[in-house]
Amino acid sequence: MKITVLLFAGIAERIGKSRVELTLAESTTAGQVKEELIHQYPDAAGLIESAIIAINQEYAPSHSLLNTDVEVALIPPVSGGDGATSGSADNEEIHTTSDGLYTIGYSPLSVEQVTDKVITPNHGAALSFVGTTREMTGDQRTILLEYEAYIPMALSMMQTIGQEIDQRWPGTRCAISHRLGKVGIAEVSVVIAVSSPHRADCYDASRYAIERLKEIVPIWKKEIWADGSEWKGHQTGPWNPKT
Repeated sequence: MKITVLLFAGIAERIGKSRVELTLAESTTAGQVKEELIHQYPDAAGLIESAIIAINQEYAPSHSLLNTDVEVALIPPVSGGDGATSGSADNEEIHTTSDGLYTIGYSPLSVEQVTDKVITPNHGAALSFVGTTREMTGDQRTILLEYEAYIPMALSMMQTIGQEIDQRWPGTRCAISHRLGKVGIAEVSVVIAVSSPHRADCYDASRYAIERLKEIVPIWKKEIWADGSEWKGHQTGPWNPKT
């Protein structure tokens, strides 16, 4: 059977393309897809090995079987921060979920607009987390960041975060907006707004949302310096979004 595998971030850059066509035997597993990619692209073996296959925009264990009707993507470790993939940096389209709470796009973000989505008459606390581009990390000077996303899956994973928050802190409301493309120093890359009846849940849910976003949402960032650049992935230990 023939399948197309979508590639992103450092893997796409290393291989030199954003998708590859594979001819595989029937009943091929997600793990065998990675093995075939490593065989064809040995220079990218380390990057491929650390990535996880997604089938129909959901993370898949290595034993998952594929067929010709599925959408397959190779997901590198997501943005660590210490397509229906991304479009060009000139694209002004905003991608959003049907409820309007989760958005991804290339336009500058408004903290007020995102926060307005979660404020309700029965909630006494609202909190906005704002992620911006930091210039200095130790002795390394960043000129700008550049973000890429697997957009449909990223939106789905953002909704999953909202559902998890509602289960952990019932009644808490969450909205997330993330920017793509080039984001300059001190510019906003992500806004997470949370509201709840009481402030304790609001603080806890906000922290949970940003940490969970770094774990499961397929958005990647490239740090660009005066003398080079590097794709950044998960930096807090072994990466396994299926757990």
